[in-house]
Order: sequence, then C-alpha cells, then structure tokens
Amino acid sequence: MSHIDIKSTQRPAADEVLQKIADYVCHYQIDSDEAYSTARYCLMDSLACAALAMRFPECTKLLGPLVPGADLAGGARIPGTAYELDPVQAAFNIGVLIRYLDFNDTWLAAEWGHPSDNLGAILAVADYVSRQNRSQGKDPLSMQAVLTAAIKAHEIQGVLALENSYNRVGLDHVLLVRVASTAVVTHMLGGDRDDVINAVSNAWIDGGALRTYRHAPNTGSRKSWAAGDACRRAVTLALLAIRGEMGYPSALSAKTWGFYDVLFKGNSFKFQRDFGNYVMENVLFKISFPAEFHAQTAVECALILHPLVKDRLDEIDRIVINTQEAGDRIINKVGPLDNYADRDHCIQYMVAAPLIFGELTADSYNDEVASDPRIDVLRDKMQVSENESYTRDYFDPEKRAIGNAIQIFFTDGSSTEKVAIDYPIGHRRRRSEGIPVLIDKFKRAIAQHYPARQAGNIVASCDDQQALVKLTVDDFMAKFRL
Repeated sequence: MSHIDIKSTQRPAADEVLQKIADYVCHYQIDSDEAYSTARYCLMDSLACAALAMRFPECTKLLGPLVPGADLAGGARIPGTAYELDPVQAAFNIGVLIRYLDFNDTWLAAEWGHPSDNLGAILAVADYVSRQNRSQGKDPLSMQAVLTAAIKAHEIQGVLALENSYNRVGLDHVLLVRVASTAVVTHMLGGDRDDVINAVSNAWIDGGALRTYRHAPNTGSRKSWAAGDACRRAVTLALLAIRGEMGYPSALSAKTWGFYDVLFKGNSFKFQRDFGNYVMENVLFKISFPAEFHAQTAVECALILHPLVKDRLDEIDRIVINTQEAGDRIINKVGPLDNYADRDHCIQYMVAAPLIFGELTADSYNDEVASDPRIDVLRDKMQVSENESYTRDYFDPEKRAIGNAIQIFFTDGSSTEKVAIDYPIGHRRRRSEGIPVLIDKFKRAIAQHYPARQAGNIVASCDDQQALVKLTVDDFMAKFRL
C-alpha cells in the first residue's frame, strides 16, 4: 500500500511580514519632527504635481467617475476639479494627478518607486471619512492624521524595497503602493490589527503588474496611471476588510501557491531595518526636473554644460555618460522614442534636451520638441556606461547617492571637463538648498491652476507646520475645489 501524503488544512498564524506591517500601522508612534516636517513638504510637492498635471489633456481625460454620472455628493474631493467621488475612484483620480508627470518624490534601493503615490489613497479616504464623520456629528480627521499615514506608507513601501528587487522578477513597483496604501487606509477606516492583516494579505495575493509598460518596445502611458490604479485597488481591499472579508494568513509563504513561490523565485523578503521613520526622512524629491530619478544628476550636469556647448552642437564628436547600474539598465535607450513615456525614461533624451535648450520641463517630452532633429543627432553620439563606484554609493545606506557624470568631446580634439554630481538637489544631503526650490515649485504650480485669492489661501494653509496639522481634512480639501 503506497504512502499517501495528507496535507494539513489547519490555517497557520499570519506571516511575520503581515504581522509586522499591521503592528507598525496600528501601534507605532511617530516621534520624529524631521519626518513630520518632510511629510508636509511631500504633501506640498505632491499637490504641486497634481496642479501641473492639469495642463495635460492626456491626464485630465482619465479623471472623474469611471462610469459617467457616477458622482457621489459628499464623497471625496479631487483637487483642482469639481468632482466628488466614492473613495475608490477618488483614490485613482488623485493618484493619477500626483503621478502623471513623473515629478513626485522617489525612493531608490534594490527596488525603486514613488512613495507619495500613496497619497492618492490617503487623501481620498481621509476626506471621505472626514465628511462622513461630520455628517454624523463625529469629529473629522486632522491633517496630522494624513501626515502620519504618509510617513507610515512611505516606510512600508521603502523598507520593503531596500533589499528586495521586484523589477528583477518582472514586477512593477506599484505593487508596493498597493500594499502600503492598503495597510494605512484600512486603519484610517477604523480597521484593527486583524483587519489590516486581512486586507494586506489580499494585496499580496493580487500579485503585481508587469513592468512591460515601462520598457521598450511597450513603453506607454499606463506608467502614468498605474499608481492611481494601485491606490484604487488598495481602497477596495480596505473597504472589504472593514466589512469582515477574510484574509489569507500565509499569502506570502504558502508552498507552491504563495507569493514567494509563485512570483519571487521561492525567496522570502529580506529586511535591512525595522519600520520606523527612515524613508520619509531620506526620501528624494524631484523638484527641478520631471525626469526618471536615475537621470536627475545627469540633467544637472547637462545644464552646467549647456552654456559651454550650445553654440558648438555641430562640433560634438561624442558625449560620454557614466551612471549607476540601475540607470544603465532601465533608461539607457537607443532607437526611436515613440511617445512622452518613452522619452522621460531615456537618459540620452533627458541629457540632449537640456544641452540644446537649457531646460528640461514636462513640455520637453512633447512631440513638438521631440521632432527637433538635433535631439536624435546628440543621442546617437552618446556613450552610456556603468560607473561601479556610483553603483556602490547608490546602495550604501549612509550615502544613497545617485551619481552621474558627463564629458563632451569635440571634433577638433578638445573636450569639456568631466562634470560629475553625486547627490541631486532633492536629496536629504541637499535639503537646505532643495526645500526653497520645492516651495517655489509648489507656489508656482498652485498659482498657475487656481484663481489668485484661492491660490493664496492654499499656499497660506501649507506655510506653517503647526497650523496645517490642526486643520481638518475636509476643510483642507475644500480649499482645492474648483
């Protein structure tokens, strides 16, 4: 008689990762003034990105209810519009606005991503809960709660990215937005530890979007709304958990069928540190250029070189670019660039445009600018390679550098000096230099989209940390309604 292996049907305890996330969200007390201060700047920067995105019809066509007429009076407000939507679709809308121009904050490690993407879900749920509470005679949430949720969502996404590369197995980083947002908004909706575990287990079970829409030959506009989609899914899972929908305790570790075996080559997650305040304090701001972050210092180098080469473009023989391994792997592109999404993820394009025009803005990626033949002429003369020291400093937790260097050689045998920059202006090491630029970005973006008096009111509400945290979320969001 052959032996029959009877597998136990007993449900295990929740995976340790699920428990760690739930304990952090439900019980950890943030006591870092720097984290809260940086979270305010993150909020301002994200709302600036949302206002700037409103200029682009390709973005605004995605806004509003998914089904025409499915608005929700008393729902979550969408900044810069008159829309009031259910929190699920509102999370998509706000997430799209923040992310569309690839101009919001960034986190770079074994995995990269944009932690402020989570504000799509956080602001939508916070406004919805606050308006519902007020209608029932309860206290609305404060902006302090929003900043706390942002710090925790940043931390979950960022710590999970430090030692674990999802892109190496073909998964897109918006997976981490879904997980982090699910955790914090479940708690914001009143969920307890068990609810958070249940919701987050479902977030992992969803698997991950394929990265193919970020890479040739499929690069396309989905990369601008993928984070909004992750926010939308997060709110859906949170609302289901609040209703008592079950979770799956070994969603990650289950043999054969769990996340690790199916999608992570059998490997469990590695952790460099416990959850705390680290990610928000060290987050990278994109405050000068809407460009994929591995190229930010390359753009700065190009702008330094612009006055030296702008009248000698025809004399350039070759352009040598040194970058990190990640930059070489994901944004080193040759051949035709078909659309905006292709161009803002091409280091050659992001260097050529500022060398020629002395600027890199969202408009720099439009078809009209891209049709300038000088751009492709310069791209063809570029040699991109990894500098191993840049890669080492990129992964060093005490440095977290994102170095690039450019040197230009001319047909007469002369050359420029090699221009090298290790830390972009949005780096923690350049906060004193970068924050005034971030504030200026915020003020200009708000002034561009809102009437003068309303813009002044919005700016004033964000000027002071103590005043902002005392505002109720519904009052704050009302300031952005058009």
